Amino acid sequence: MKVLVACEESQAVTKEFRRLGHEAYSCDIQPCSGGHPEWHIQGDVLEVINDGWDMMIAFPPCTYLSNAGACRLYPTKGVLDEKRYQKGLAAKEFFLKLLNAPIHKIAVENPVHSTIFNMPEYTQQIEPYQFGHPYTKKTRLWLKNLPELKPTNIVEPIAPYVPAGTGRKNRAKYGAAKRGDDSKNRSKTFPGIGRAMAEQWSDCKADVQIDLMGVIT
Repeated sequence: MKVLVACEESQAVTKEFRRLGHEAYSCDIQPCSGGHPEWHIQGDVLEVINDGWDMMIAFPPCTYLSNAGACRLYPTKGVLDEKRYQKGLAAKEFFLKLLNAPIHKIAVENPVHSTIFNMPEYTQQIEPYQFGHPYTKKTRLWLKNLPELKPTNIVEPIAPYVPAGTGRKNRAKYGAAKRGDDSKNRSKTFPGIGRAMAEQWSDCKADVQIDLMGVIT
């Protein structure tokens, strides 16, 4: 199977599909950090999206869409930051181009979105602790012709992966993700989730048509 992993520089998901014998390629505007540049397409994913892929798993940027940053849309109460809002609309347009790509099997991943952007209804919501990582971090999947992911190793969560506040005394328990400039690490797909995607979707033969009326990438 020919698999495109869009907006992925770490190659975590790509390597899981390669491990199972598939022709998988990561694609990102950044160079890959996964150690296999021969499996990486550096550039705009929209330029290769029509190249005969059997499946695409996409991790589009969420900075301006995420509900976590909704407070920045209104830096002053009741006053919308128009520049940030327009960036969010551009991010939504990119998201929809991936979701509506001419590829038979599609999965698009993103966190909870700000309601102002009126995103499509998602198919499924998962958490890292369902796949062996003891953290909470709501992740949503929009699926076309793919079944919902089944939990593989449910463990007890110890804390949010990214803390919502800064007043906690014991920050060590929040894992690798940090606040501030560590957005790249915070957005990475957890290995257990990437492995589940490859193992559960590799041999997916039955079409599951979903009506869409919306750590490591």
